[in-house]
Amino acid sequence: MSIIVEDRDSVGRLNELLHEYGDFILGRMGIPCRDKGIHIISIAFDAPQDRISALAGQIGKLPGVSVKTALSGVTGNG
Repeated sequence: MSIIVEDRDSVGRLNELLHEYGDFILGRMGIPCRDKGIHIISIAFDAPQDRISALAGQIGKLPGVSVKTALSGVTGNG
């Protein structure tokens, strides 16, 4: 999942949502682009597609926040 935050007022709620899905997060990287006034967040999940879609939908409703997902067809333990 890739997230671009343009409205810092949405960061608190974004972090709450990510905390709710924390058990599914494999890794998270944040890149501040201070000169552009945005923050880029990249997150790797191991979760069912419906859970990822639900989270992306909630994030997409936040003011000044954009989200895109890319899904793998890999399932199960191998």
